[in-house]
Parts: sequence; C-alpha cells; structure tokens
Amino acid sequence: MIPSRRSVLRGAAAASVPLIGGVCAGPAFASAAASDKPRNGHDGHDGHASSALGPNVLVFDRSMSDAAIQAKVDAVFAVQESNQFGDERFALAFKPGTYTVDINVGFYTHVLGLGASPSDVVINGHVTVDAQWFDGNGTQNFWRAAENLTIVPPDGLERWAVSQAAPMRRVHIKGNMTLMPSPPGNQWSSGGFLADSKVDGQVDSGSQQQWLSRNDTFGSWTGSNWNMVFVGTEGAPAQSFPAPPMTTVDRTPVTREKPFLTVDRHGDYQVFVPALRTNSTGTTWAHGPARGRNIALSQFHVARPGDSAAEINQALAHGKNVLFTPGIYDISAPLRVNRPGTVVLGLGLATLRSTHGNTLIEVADIAGATVAGLLFEAASKHTPVLLRVGHGKSRKRHSADPTVLFDVVARIGGAIAGGAGISVQIDSNDVIADHLWLWRADHGLDGTVGWTVNPADTGIVVNGDHVTAYGLFVEHYQKYEVLWQGEHGRTYFFQNEHPYDVPTQSAWRHGSTLGYAAYKVGDRVREHHAWGLGSYCFFNLRANIYTDAAYEVPDTPGVVFTDLMTVCLNDEAGGGILHCIDKAGDPVQNGFGTYFMKSYSNGVGSV
Repeated sequence: MIPSRRSVLRGAAAASVPLIGGVCAGPAFASAAASDKPRNGHDGHDGHASSALGPNVLVFDRSMSDAAIQAKVDAVFAVQESNQFGDERFALAFKPGTYTVDINVGFYTHVLGLGASPSDVVINGHVTVDAQWFDGNGTQNFWRAAENLTIVPPDGLERWAVSQAAPMRRVHIKGNMTLMPSPPGNQWSSGGFLADSKVDGQVDSGSQQQWLSRNDTFGSWTGSNWNMVFVGTEGAPAQSFPAPPMTTVDRTPVTREKPFLTVDRHGDYQVFVPALRTNSTGTTWAHGPARGRNIALSQFHVARPGDSAAEINQALAHGKNVLFTPGIYDISAPLRVNRPGTVVLGLGLATLRSTHGNTLIEVADIAGATVAGLLFEAASKHTPVLLRVGHGKSRKRHSADPTVLFDVVARIGGAIAGGAGISVQIDSNDVIADHLWLWRADHGLDGTVGWTVNPADTGIVVNGDHVTAYGLFVEHYQKYEVLWQGEHGRTYFFQNEHPYDVPTQSAWRHGSTLGYAAYKVGDRVREHHAWGLGSYCFFNLRANIYTDAAYEVPDTPGVVFTDLMTVCLNDEAGGGILHCIDKAGDPVQNGFGTYFMKSYSNGVGSV
C-alpha cells in the first residue's frame, strides 16, 4: 500500500532568506544584479546574475572553476531545498562546455543547458531531486525543472524523485535513472513527466505512483505502481495494463517540443522553437539537429518582476515575444497574445498572480502561439479564468500550426489565499496541452487553504475541437475537475485527486448525484479518446463523503476510455468512489483499495 502523497503531510513554511537585489546574500553567492534591460541579449556576467536575463538567472561558463560553480549551486539549494511556498525563483543556466559539479534541484529552480543540443552541455555529476528535506518523502517535490543537458552520473545513477510540476525535457542520461527518493524514510514519490529525453541504461520507477514518458528512448524500464504511460517512447515496456499497469501507445500523433533558450559563440541569446512532428517516436535530436526556428532575444520583451501588465501588453502589441525571468509578477489586467507565432516563455517557474480578478493571459484564436514554463496563481477572491486560449466556439482550424501550452501550472491557495472559477479554458481548435498541473491546494501556509478559503470550481474546460493533452494532472477542484466539451479530443495520461476537504456530502453534490466526476466528457460529445487515467480519493475530515463516479461520459461508441483506474486512500470512515466510470466498475471505499478497467465505451466496460 502507498498512502496518498499528502494524506499525512502538510506544507513547510517558506524559508526566511536575506536578499540582495533579488538573490541570496552570503559569501558564496555574489550578486551582480543589473537594472538595465538587455540591448542585444549579450551576457557579460558569467556565474553571476545575468545583465541580459535578470538578477535570478545565474549563467555559468568554462571561465569559472568547478569549485566556484559548485559553491553557487549549493547556495541556491540551501535556500530552495524546503522553500515550498516561498517567493524566491532561480534559473541555473550553463553555457556549452563540460562541468564537474553536482546539482541538487530545489523548489522553483530551473536547470538548463544553453546549447543547441543536449550534448553541448555535459554535467559530469548528478542533477538530483531527492527528499531528505521531508524525511525521504518525495510526494511534495513540486515546482522545479531540468532541460537540455547531458548528465553523466559518476556512480551510474541519476535520481529524479519528483511529483507534480517537475518536468525533465531534452536530457541525455548516460547511466541509469531512478524515480524514487533515497533511504531512509518511506521513499514515496507521486507523478512526473519526461519528454524528448534518452536514458542509456534502465529507468526504475520504484515507488513512483504514476508517470508519463513521451517521445523518450530507454535502454529498458522496470517497475510499476498504479498508472505508467508511454507515448512514442522507444524501449518502453509492452502494453500490459493492469498487470502490470503499463499503457503503451506506439506513436505520438501530433506534438512539438517546448521552446528553449540558447546562446551562440558571440554570447548572444536566441530562443529555439522546435517544429511540429506527427506520428513520431523517440527524441527530436537523436539523428542530428532538431528542426525548427531561432528567434533572437532582441525580439523578446525580457520581463522582470515589477513590470506592469500595461508595459508587457505594449511590447506584445508591438510584435514582441515575452521572456519572463524568474520572480513573482503582480498582473492587474490580461496579457493579450494576438499575433500568430508569439512565444511567451518563463524561466525559473516565473509566477503570474492575478491581483484584480483578471485573466492572466488571453491567447486569441491564432496559430502557432506558445505559452510555456509559467505558474498561474489566483491572488484575488475570485478570478473567473486564469488562462484562456480563444474566446468562444470557433470554426477555425490550426492543425498545421497549433498553439501549444507547455509546463503550465495553476495554483489556487497554498502560498496565498485566493479563488478561481476555471484555471485553464481552451476554446480554440487543435490546441496541444503538453504537461499541465492544475492544483487547488490541499496544504500550504496558514490561512491559505480551506473549503471556503481557496474555492475553485474546475481545473480545465475544453470547448475546442481536436484538442490533444499529454500529461494532464488536475487535483482537488470542487466541481468537475476536467470538463471536456469539444469534439475529437485526446488525452494521454490523466492523474487526479478529488478534493480532500469536503466538509459534508450536501456541500458536494449536484441534483441527485453524489460528488462530481473528476473527468467529465460533455453529454453531446460524439468522439473522444483517453488513455491511462487514474483518479484517487482521500476525504480527510472523516465526514463519510462519496462520489458516484470518477469518470462520466456519454453512451456512444465514439467515446472510448482505455486503461483507467481508481484508488481509495481513506480510513474506514472516510467514504470513497462508488463506480469507476458512469455506473460501471466496483467501488473503492472505506479503506485502501484499487480498481482497474481495461476499456469502456458505449456503456460497456472490460476488466
């Protein structure tokens, strides 16, 4: 049995950290913060805060000793290891070269190579996420990232023991990889995302509860728990759900990879935007340079904390892209993305807070836009929608150049009290969602969490047609957590927890239906497919709470769910999930239990 990742856990208070110019004070961590905006994207302060990229991006090159780099990396980790709800944000950026360092990756820390290929930045050492800050429990290892590196662990083992909102992308690991924390402790971990990456050796999932690998290449894979999903992954285990619970889809139907920052030999920065791929397997870079286009940093508004919505919108209106450097941004009006192909990219888990009940970003019904690497947070009593793509039902198709959301995180409560209606709403057609964690907080700082303190209705509403989601993590919302009303939708991997803090059954029902389904396909939808879904319950107030079904779909042959399961983590008085999908499937209730179903369509389930 593996308990819910937060059933006995609560968030640690944010660290109190002295700052100088937005970076940590201390002898091993010198700041070279500059107030000037970049003119040509050139960085002349390697190993310190970059004048081009703001005070919380530390750029390293081979002019620095490994010992000096190690000291700075360690100083960031000392601040961020347990800083779960703090305001500090960092990016550790490595120019092309080989480095002998060990990088422990804490909260709100983004490790990135600045080469055109993962082989351009080699870390002879570890890039590690562990959980000794929390007694070996990795189930709160959120909000961190690593990308565009080659990692050569000296002992042959890379450890990436993460839960939600901790993507690893475009990484080559020359060794084995484990997805669970090191001993001592219970060594739990709970969900992750790996894309466009290669592991030469074996990946061991260990205690990892669920995982999505997309367009990866593995030497081999071992281990399973509840819900392991592989899409377009070479070396993936064979389809075997539910014993063991492996869901394997041979090819990725349509995707493009997340844009990433690079630097050339002159020290000038660009953002590389990979090209669209269809029916793909493996990485973009296995057989040479990836296809795509470069955008010079001079074509970006490089945002710093303190920039106003008006200032950013003016840059967008003049045709600029936006690069958010690490930090907290108080946004009082929607940022409007109206130009096709616009890139909005965050570094270091840059966080946008809605301060006036406003949508944070509104993407028009356009082709080829990117929103990536941002945390959207409700800082108002009620924000109707945090992120919106399109505005109302549209007949426009964008299949040749879709808008894509990468590593989008929404948070209601936890760090600050706030409320929301919908975290993400997709009205445009052909949008791709590539790794979303939408979270109504179940734990956090005092005064930020409670049934009426951080209310939120729905994680994501999809009204557009032909929308595809890879890695949809949606948790603790108070109504339908996913409401999919568009046609021809596809989801590859879904992970969910129902709200923990339901006070009474009467507070969580609609009509004669107990609770809400975690994943609801609209009654009028005629075609929808989903693979690899898990929904869990843990009602922590001992109020005997039930939901009628985890998944709810119309009875029609075109709506097909493949490899779905439920988990109950309550004690004997907690309640549970009465059906897996619609009226099909056994209950999981009043004690630990799991239920697995191979497929469901047109009112018929197969176990």
